[in-house]
This record gives sequence, C-alpha cells and structure tokens, in this order.
Amino acid sequence: MVDQAEQKEKGGFGETVKVVVQALLLALVIRTFLFQPFSIPSGSMMPTLLVGDYLFVTKWSYGFSKYSFPLSPNLFSGRILASEPQRGDVVVFRKPNEEDVDYIKRLIGLPGDHIQVKDDILYINGKAVPREAAGDYVADDGTRVPQFRETLPNGVSYITLDLSTHSAGDNTREFVVPPGHYFMMGDNRDNSLDSRFDVGYVPFENFVGKARMIFFSIENDSSPLEVWKWPTELRPSRILTWLG
Repeated sequence: MVDQAEQKEKGGFGETVKVVVQALLLALVIRTFLFQPFSIPSGSMMPTLLVGDYLFVTKWSYGFSKYSFPLSPNLFSGRILASEPQRGDVVVFRKPNEEDVDYIKRLIGLPGDHIQVKDDILYINGKAVPREAAGDYVADDGTRVPQFRETLPNGVSYITLDLSTHSAGDNTREFVVPPGHYFMMGDNRDNSLDSRFDVGYVPFENFVGKARMIFFSIENDSSPLEVWKWPTELRPSRILTWLG
C-alpha cells in the first residue's frame, strides 16, 4: 500500500512538472513569435501613448531577428520571413549601440528618404507633411499643450504635441536615411529622444515588433496589481484601443 501511495505521489508530481514545462514552453512560443506585452515608461509618444499604457506588440509583423528572442541570442544576422515596415507604423525597436534598451517611436522615414524639420514642420523628400491644428491636449495637472494632426504621404494620420516653437528638434539638418535603416520620431515632438538626436537611424534588424493595441491603462505610475487604485486611476476609455 505504501509503495502504491508513493508511486501515485511521484506520478502526480511528474504530471505537475510536465504541465508547468508545457505552459512555460507555450508562453515562450507566444512571446517569441506572436505577441509580447510592453509598458510605456515615458511621455515621448503622447498623446498616442501615455505613461501607464500597457500594449501588445505583434512579433510577426516584420519577421524575426535575434531581438525577437529572449536574451537576444546571436543565432543569425538580419531578419527571416521579413515584411516591409510601413510609414507611420508605431514600432518597438532596440536602440542602436545600446541594444538592451527597448524604444517605441513612429516610423517616419524609409530607406533613401530625405527627412528634415523646419520651423516645426516635418518635410519628407522636400515636401511639407500636412499639419492642421487639433485643439489642445489637457494634461492631468490641467496644463494645455497645442495639438496638431499630421498626415503622411501614405495617408496615415495621427496627433502630435508641440510644447515649444523653439526646441532643439524644431529645426534640424537634412537627414538621408541609409539603405536598410529607418528614421523614427516621437509624437511628442519636443520631448522625444529619437532619430533627430542620439538614436540615429535604426537598422531593420533592431525592430522587435509593431504596436497593435492598448490592453490596459492606469494613471500616476500605479501598478496594474494595485487593484484598490483601479476605481480612481484606471483609464477605461483607453483599454482595447487599436493602434493599427
């Protein structure tokens, strides 16, 4: 009887280990090839993305590189099953020369493009991107910031913030995007470290995935696990917001 009980106990433990391993492998497959959650730690993509937004990124959108995998093992270079990014995509990527850091910005310039900002206006290949006033963004503290709607040549439209008319990124040199690289900008134009500054041109290999949907959003740096704060801090209107 004791032997049978021990065997049953060992069998139950073995089944538990098997289930846990299978669950971990499934989670790894999903994270590597399908979806990966990300949180927004800064305001560089306001008003599109706010601090406290949690979003899903599709890993298959641009194919797969070593940065698609946990710990970024150097298994191969470049991308496999690659699909071309589109102008206007909101992209998660690894910062060039600092590849352990994830950034999220909007793709503005394609390989070969000439990109410049002059007097707050974005120019792509010598043509001004249409920009229309879109009222003010009202921050949590009541501060009002002018908003503008930009529409890229392929029809992608989005809202940008303009905190100042004299910031370092409001007048730039002309950037010529090299082959295999992309030019990224934050929607919060005066509060974004992007390709105008130290980020530079982003290699296609550094792309992690495309931001698709906000699945949770909470204010004031609160944790989603702090459920007692949900009644006052949750942003229900942002939950399940589709990003494209």
